[in-house]
Amino acid sequence: MNIDLKMDEKTMYREENYTDMKVGAIRRLVPVTADGEDDDSRTPIFMGQTQLMSPEGPLPVNCMIEAATLAEAIAKFPEAVNQEVENIVAAAQKSQQQDSSRIIVPGQELQ
Repeated sequence: MNIDLKMDEKTMYREENYTDMKVGAIRRLVPVTADGEDDDSRTPIFMGQTQLMSPEGPLPVNCMIEAATLAEAIAKFPEAVNQEVENIVAAAQKSQQQDSSRIIVPGQELQ
């Protein structure tokens, strides 16, 4: 098997992790050059991470946070997580509707 595992040196990021040890974490992805220096021509990316308890166990929630600074990302964390949870719920409901609308004919394989 020949898998192309070449990394793109023009899209490298350094990860910084921040957490309050209670609700969640924020990852800041800082653009860097191939030599590890900050790449000021690109904007950092903020990602929120938390988990919610469900009847099936912990549900990981990961979301993008549109922010320019860590302080702004912290302030926007609740809104970003809530929006992602709404997206997850909507996707699950859509999946359930599609599953319940399938007609199962005895003797035929499920697709």
